[in-house]
Amino acid sequence: MKQFLIFIKKEWLHIWRDRRTLVILIFMPVIQILIYGFALTNEVKNSKIAIFDQSHDEATTTISDEIAASRYFSLYKNVYSYDEIGATFRQGKIRLAVVFPRNFRYDLLHTNHAQIQIIADASDPNTATTLTNYATSIINDYQQTLNPGSDVPYTITTQMRMLYNPELKGAYSFVPGVMALVLMLVCAMMTSIAIVREKEMGTMEVILVSPLKPLRIIIAKTIPYLFVSMLNVACILLLSVFVLDVPIVGSLWLLVGESLLFTITSLSLGILISNVAKTQQTAQFASMMSLFLPTLLFSGFLFPIENMPIPLQIISNVVPAKWYYIIVKNIMIKGLGFSYVWKETLVLVAMTAILLGISIKNFKIRLA
Repeated sequence: MKQFLIFIKKEWLHIWRDRRTLVILIFMPVIQILIYGFALTNEVKNSKIAIFDQSHDEATTTISDEIAASRYFSLYKNVYSYDEIGATFRQGKIRLAVVFPRNFRYDLLHTNHAQIQIIADASDPNTATTLTNYATSIINDYQQTLNPGSDVPYTITTQMRMLYNPELKGAYSFVPGVMALVLMLVCAMMTSIAIVREKEMGTMEVILVSPLKPLRIIIAKTIPYLFVSMLNVACILLLSVFVLDVPIVGSLWLLVGESLLFTITSLSLGILISNVAKTQQTAQFASMMSLFLPTLLFSGFLFPIENMPIPLQIISNVVPAKWYYIIVKNIMIKGLGFSYVWKETLVLVAMTAILLGISIKNFKIRLA
C-alpha cells in the first residue's frame, strides 16, 4: 500500500511540475465550457432589424417599441422606403425588416383587421425562420391585449417575405460554410503537416542545400495544395448547382478569385503552424484546435455571431473563415458584386500579407 501511495505521489508531482500539462488539465475545460456555453446556442439574440412605419400611429409605435425592446432584436434604423430596405439588406446590416402599411390603426379599429409585412434575410434559413417566429409572437401578444372584452376580435396578420432563399433550403447556408471549412483544413492542415514531415524525417536540411532559396521551397511545397483546393472549390460548386439546386447568382469569376485569395490566406496559416510544430502530431493538433473549431464556432456558419458576448465577437474578427463566409454568401446567394465585399476582401488581403510575412521570416530563422 505504501508503494502504491508513493507511485500516486510521483504521478501527482509529475503533473504539478509540468506546467503545460497542468494548464491543459485545469484551464482548458474552463475555457471550453465558457466558449461553448456562449457560442453553442440555437437561440437568436440581438439581431439587427429595420422598421418601415408608413402609418406613424399609436398602434405601430407600440408594436415597434415592443419589438425593439425585445432581447431578440436590436433596432438598427428606421427606413423610409422599400429601396432603402433592399439596400440595407444588401449591405448585410440587418436580418429582418418590419413594414407597417398606411392607416394601420384606422384599419384595425374600423375593419377589425390589419396587416404587417415581415421581410427576412433567408440566406441563413434557420435564423430567418426563428426571427420571423419571434416577431410574429410579439405581434400576437399585442393583438391579445386588444381583444379582452371585445365582441369582434381584432386580427393582425403577418405577411412573410423571405429574401434570397424563398424555399428556405438549408443548402444555401450549408454550401458557403463547407467551402470555408474545406479550404481551411485542406490548405492549412495539410501544408503544415507536409512541411513538418520534411523536418521530422531530416530531409528539409537536404532540400535547403539545393540551389533554391527557402522562399521558393515554401512556395513549391504549397502550390500542389493550392491546385487541390481550387479543385475542391470546383467540385463543391458543381455539386451545389447540379445536385443541391443552389444557384450561383453573382459573378463566378469573382467567387473563384475570392476563393483563391482565401486559399492563399489558409496556406499562410499552414506555414505559420509548421514553424511552431516539431512533429506531425503537434501540427495536426494545432490545426484542429486553432483552425477547425474557430471556423465552426466563429465564422457564423453554425451559430450567429451576434448571439455571442462582445469579447467573443471581437475574437471572431481574427478568424479568416468569417470574412470568406460573408463573401461567398454575398456573391453566390445574394448575387452582389465587388462593391459589397471589398471590405471583407481587404481584411483577407491584410491577413494574408501579415501571416505570410511572419511565416516566411520565422521559417528562414529556424532553418538558417
